[in-house]
Amino acid sequence: MNFKNILKYLLSLAIAGGLLWFTFQQSHLDAADLWQKIKGADYRWVLLSAVFTIVAHWSRAERWRILLEPVVQQRPASLDTLASVLTGYLANLALPRAGEVVRCGTLYRLTGRTGVPVPVNVSFGTVVAERLFDLLMLMLLLGATFILEFDRLSQFFMEFLGGKLPKGSSGTGLLLLAAAIIAGLILLSWFLFNRYRAALGRHPLYQKVSAFAKGLLEGLLSVRKLRRPGAFVFHTLLIWTMYYLMSFSLFLAMPATADLGPLAGLTILVVGSLGMAAPTPGGIGSFHLLVGQVALLYGLTSQDGQVLATFIHGVSTIMIIILGILSLLFVLFRNTKTTDLPDVLDDPKAIKLER
Repeated sequence: MNFKNILKYLLSLAIAGGLLWFTFQQSHLDAADLWQKIKGADYRWVLLSAVFTIVAHWSRAERWRILLEPVVQQRPASLDTLASVLTGYLANLALPRAGEVVRCGTLYRLTGRTGVPVPVNVSFGTVVAERLFDLLMLMLLLGATFILEFDRLSQFFMEFLGGKLPKGSSGTGLLLLAAAIIAGLILLSWFLFNRYRAALGRHPLYQKVSAFAKGLLEGLLSVRKLRRPGAFVFHTLLIWTMYYLMSFSLFLAMPATADLGPLAGLTILVVGSLGMAAPTPGGIGSFHLLVGQVALLYGLTSQDGQVLATFIHGVSTIMIIILGILSLLFVLFRNTKTTDLPDVLDDPKAIKLER
């Protein structure tokens, strides 16, 4: 790990720690009270949540196989994609967004042992495509939640974002200024690229990056060549249904939240997903802050909201650690190294070059 990655990791840890400290200070919840309430949970619901979690991860691995089918010579085995997905989730707990690279590198190593390896840049392109569909699903769920719970969510976002803009500033004006700056940077980059394209084309690093980008684009466009579009849609819906049931079953495990209805589960799924997308290890801090705050809209106390957020996040994290370690053991059993991943710029076998 180089200095830049260490700095990014320390920064993400600092953000996570700061948010976590802030949320617990706001709720006046100490460790003893937290542990006492978690001990009182009905762990039969936790076991059911664990089953939903496993189904969700299996479904994600199967959906990835469907995306890979049209762009690889040999479809990877189900266990290989599942182990790669779970290893990537484990890596995300250490360094945000590193999991996608680890996932693709692990699949490259695993498939190389049993047949034709899946190039890292191609599989990474399919991961990007997968994330775009997840983003679309999240936006659809967010829209549905706003329609069903408009009064609660509008109140939440107005209170949560209130006062964040500089005094006297206009949100529209700031948005237009940001758009103008981004457009200017894009135009400047395009001008410089066209002017120095010939010189760049002769540089070895540019050639490697270009080859990687072409493979990435091929993987991204794999959705246009799906051989089983119906199965892809089915697994997309199954993944998010399992995510909902994972968290809602944990509502039923806690006495203080057992009476919350299905709409509360939908709201917390959407808001929690936004928290997990923040640049903190495993969504630590950001998930607790958002879920703890939105739980107040359903009549929970600040303490019970933080207990719920910590409980859901804790169970999810423990499941990732257990399943991730089992996946690492599987990878090691297959006589591969997950810590020695291919460098997508230096290993020609890991990059699908244009013929």
